[in-house]
Amino acid sequence: MELSQYDILLVNLDPTLGSEIKKTRPCLIISPDEINRHLRTVTIAPMTTKGRKYPTRVKVKHNHQTGWVILDQIRTIDKQRIIRKLGQLHASEIAACKRVIKETFVD
Repeated sequence: MELSQYDILLVNLDPTLGSEIKKTRPCLIISPDEINRHLRTVTIAPMTTKGRKYPTRVKVKHNHQTGWVILDQIRTIDKQRIIRKLGQLHASEIAACKRVIKETFVD
């Protein structure tokens, strides 16, 4: 399966510990395409529909639902955890994710 940055995937995140986001859920690939093509891992941010406004969460629409990309729960997973590809974010949502990632982890 070809994986691209900002694809939305269905991913099995279990097992987890403590406050980590659990269960099988949509996740957003945030790792660059060069990594996605050549490594057996991808870096993702989980998504939820039960979120609340928080500075490290980006509101998105996917599959006729409003939800949140949880950029404070970024993790790297093995590609074996991926169940299937679900879609991709819109350009404005990608820009919002980039802005939050930069504000949170770069500046």
